[in-house]
Amino acid sequence: MPEYIQAWQCIGCGKIEAPQPCIGVCRDRKVLFIGKDEHEAALAEIARLRTQLQSIASRLQRFGLAAPRPGQWEAAYVAMQTQARALIEELNAVTRT
Repeated sequence: MPEYIQAWQCIGCGKIEAPQPCIGVCRDRKVLFIGKDEHEAALAEIARLRTQLQSIASRLQRFGLAAPRPGQWEAAYVAMQTQARALIEELNAVTRT
């Protein structure tokens, strides 16, 4: 769980003060900050998930473009089921981590 730092930021000039608001010259609002390491870890996780999502989306696109040959729909259906199960398992693994 990230540790947040409470501060005040002026809605006009953008200055930031902590641990208490200024003497009243500016109009402040409370804001929360996190550390650089936690922010970079979150960005890395987002990048990893986007890469994985793009990979899965490109494989799912095959289902939308699939057109089995006449008389081959059963084999194509079974192959697509197998691939769909593998994708579902991959998505489940992502949500578990």
